[in-house]
Amino acid sequence: MKEQPVGIFDSGIGGLTVAQAITKVLPEEQIIYFGDTAHLPYGDKSTAAIQAYAVKICDLLIRQRCKVILIACNSASAAAYELVKEYVGSKAKVLNVIDPTIAYIGQNYPGRTIGLIGTKQTVNSGVYERKVEELGSDIVLKSVATPLLAAMIEEGFFNDSISESVINAYLSDEGLHGVEALILACTHYPLIKNQIARYFEGKVDVLDASQIVAEHVRSYLAQQGLAAEQLAGDHKFYVSDYTYSFEESTRIFFKRQVHLEHFPLWE
Repeated sequence: MKEQPVGIFDSGIGGLTVAQAITKVLPEEQIIYFGDTAHLPYGDKSTAAIQAYAVKICDLLIRQRCKVILIACNSASAAAYELVKEYVGSKAKVLNVIDPTIAYIGQNYPGRTIGLIGTKQTVNSGVYERKVEELGSDIVLKSVATPLLAAMIEEGFFNDSISESVINAYLSDEGLHGVEALILACTHYPLIKNQIARYFEGKVDVLDASQIVAEHVRSYLAQQGLAAEQLAGDHKFYVSDYTYSFEESTRIFFKRQVHLEHFPLWE
């Protein structure tokens, strides 16, 4: 089972930030990635819709014999994690991107004021607030929905004047005043981390969940005795709707030519 792949899915290119981070800390793990490009972004979808997409994607990842399925999307982690875990059962271990981040801030920021930006689905779910409260670490969490950011990034608008204006408009929200750290609660957001950090002029710690999650996956595989000892095969990338921009983004992330396989969730 050790040599079986790690499955990762997201609505689009955001989860590639997590996949790339995982391949850096776990170069011997084969990755099977699914980008649900036909339905992105997930942040404005209903819980029921996201759950339906997630179950279909897990069917594919189970057929690919994935030993672990990582929901590399905050919206899907908030909406579908418990359902996916029940659906997958003993066929694979299921991880999400929220729990490692919660554990990290609990360990490093007790008693502090933390900001969070994410999609409407993630923020409105209240999942971060509930989990922070369960920590009992006296952390004050201030959450602001930033619905344009994921779509903006998917369209290639980052590190330019357009993204700068949108980012500054969101970060100036009074709901984020006084925060000491900021959780990027969407796996798209590491692509604009430098712009966010510049806005805060080094006065706020910007927490890149992709790095936190990659370290969590590494420790989890080791604890479970599931860590691969050598790379069993090349990484595979699936999309529910082929787009050239996604292929180009994947090539840039992994610094090599990538073949995308088209796998529609519904025929």
